[in-house]
Amino acid sequence: MKAKLLERRNPFDKSFTSVIHSFPYFLDIWHYHPEMELVYISKSSGTRFIGDSIQPFSPGELVLIGEDLPHLWQNDQAYFEKGSELKAEAITIHFKKEFAGKEFLEIPEMKEIAELFQRAGQGIVFSPKVAESARELMLGIHRESGFIRLKLFLELLQMLVEESEYSLLSTKGFINPGENLGDTRIDRVYSYTFNNFRKNITLEEVADISNLNPTAFCRFFKKATKKNYSKFLNEIRIGYACKLLLEQKLNISEVGYESGFNNLSNFNRQFRNILGLSPSAYLQKHQKHN
Repeated sequence: MKAKLLERRNPFDKSFTSVIHSFPYFLDIWHYHPEMELVYISKSSGTRFIGDSIQPFSPGELVLIGEDLPHLWQNDQAYFEKGSELKAEAITIHFKKEFAGKEFLEIPEMKEIAELFQRAGQGIVFSPKVAESARELMLGIHRESGFIRLKLFLELLQMLVEESEYSLLSTKGFINPGENLGDTRIDRVYSYTFNNFRKNITLEEVADISNLNPTAFCRFFKKATKKNYSKFLNEIRIGYACKLLLEQKLNISEVGYESGFNNLSNFNRQFRNILGLSPSAYLQKHQKHN
């Protein structure tokens, strides 16, 4: 599950691209690209991977992803079953920070938008209210051309700047493979973890992937991510557990085992350590808001 660089070219008469996707399921590739990405999910559900964040996604979601931040929308298994009539639909805009020129972000009037772009380096998910308003603007951008198209895009960015209800997704410690680190070991560790977090992963396994002994690996990972590997692994598992809890197809004990925890008490303890409440309280809180 190594992150793949996807390269795209803008049409000669456009400074950014707008696409309406409609597929049986989304592209199942852990990838990154130099363009920023704004995506509105029209139809579809599953698990959203952005940096080291794993959360469920559903229709009506609006997410802004910074440049070179690895991501993946992985549909539920039902989308891949033979004879499935489910659809994965989204509106997506790809653009570079310098879409209006390299000096554009440096002018005083663009200060807040520049700050928005900086936050997007962790990935941002916006409130449902602003997501619906953004959807209308994104459809308008897709239909229009020329100056009207650019005007609508700037209005869209201003709307996102003014929105105070949002959540950052990936941690600041996440290092993406787009950075010229001269060291691909951290990417191999991330990829292996995302692929295998539901099973037991030993320190020796991930150290071996990095061609280090366990002690050296612990120092390497802590320096690269500002957290130890066990905390990183547990955060990934709890993120996946949240998705399973919200689906309400498994009981809490089953969710714990399915997420990679070998006993219920450890699952409850790690869930509380990371989210500040128990799995049952998390589920009750979500049900109250729906």
